[in-house]
Amino acid sequence: MKISTSVQGAGRVPDFMPEIGTFEVLHEDPGTKARLGRLWTAHGPVDTPVFMPVGTQATVKTMAPWELEALNCEILLGNTYHLNIRPGMDVMERFGGLHRFQDWKRAILTDSGGYQVFSLTHLRKMTPDGVWFQSHVDGTKMFMGPKESMAIQRTLGSDIAMVFDECPPCPCTPEYACQAVDRTLSWAAKCAQQPRAAGQLVFGIVQGGVHPELRERCAKGLLALGAFDGYAIGGVSVGEPEELIMPGVRMTADLLPRERPRYLMGVGQFWQMAESVALGVDMFDCVMPTRLARHGTVFTRQGRYSVRAAANRLDERPLEEGCTCPACRRFSRGYVRHLLNTGEILGVRLTALHNMQAYFDFIARMRQSLREGQFEAFRAETARVYGPDAAGPGAAAGA
Repeated sequence: MKISTSVQGAGRVPDFMPEIGTFEVLHEDPGTKARLGRLWTAHGPVDTPVFMPVGTQATVKTMAPWELEALNCEILLGNTYHLNIRPGMDVMERFGGLHRFQDWKRAILTDSGGYQVFSLTHLRKMTPDGVWFQSHVDGTKMFMGPKESMAIQRTLGSDIAMVFDECPPCPCTPEYACQAVDRTLSWAAKCAQQPRAAGQLVFGIVQGGVHPELRERCAKGLLALGAFDGYAIGGVSVGEPEELIMPGVRMTADLLPRERPRYLMGVGQFWQMAESVALGVDMFDCVMPTRLARHGTVFTRQGRYSVRAAANRLDERPLEEGCTCPACRRFSRGYVRHLLNTGEILGVRLTALHNMQAYFDFIARMRQSLREGQFEAFRAETARVYGPDAAGPGAAAGA
């Protein structure tokens, strides 16, 4: 399929490329289900495994688009619920969609608003057809169902739109989890019938909580629709005990087709990403690199630590020895600590820049280990430094 780079507005899009939505499995690890892949979107290829920074309000907090481009970021997230409230779809229509509005020329995936069904329980009322939200900004009532969510995502012009779903909390009763699956499947069927923006892909979302039989029913129901370009594993890391998270990923990944990308929503700890890739997962998103940066936590290849700690007051070393990010090239731990402890915006900027580079470095090293047949060694080292049984600064409590 020929795509004009002038139409797409992205220098990464070649003159000739496979059909939009094509997912190529480029390499498979012989010892696990890990693979290298490439998903073709209207704004160019997205190589997998991939980490997608979260840009809820049309920006990744504290970071400029060119800084993300310099890190070889291939795809960002936006949020349907939040962008519908502010700035609103009249603004998006005026600017011609989210890409032009935020000057991002690569791929964008938009969450459907389904996560807000989970996170804003105190501001919403469920109905069979959708959800009434009370705006967290000014209290205005807003209805969002599958048709409304897809219409907003069509206006946003995202490369990948997610179906509107219900993510049940944990704990919840089996009866409630069953109802959430019923609603997710009903809404997915309606989403599949809605028109899309040009070149827009749509992913289904598997829910079911901690119940294998419900996850299997949800996955089979989505596959039976035959309408989706990829599939997401939803409802993971929403309050369940740590020991149930990876079994939930495993049981769901095994239900999804090899020839489509698999997306694990909202999970971003290093060890969890490595373990999930071993189970065949391709795509990840998480707010962790920027959220923890705002609290002074930095990631390194040796683990994570708090730069706010008093031990760093006189430390002249960079945040991480050998790191080439702007923060590490120019500034000391002592200086960054001073900025954070005095509330200077630059401090958060520097820790965010460093953490985002650490995340993309992690993904690059994981891809390299797959190419070189060293994935099991990489996986073991990641578990040693960052896993739930790790000792020291890389331990899994937020790592």
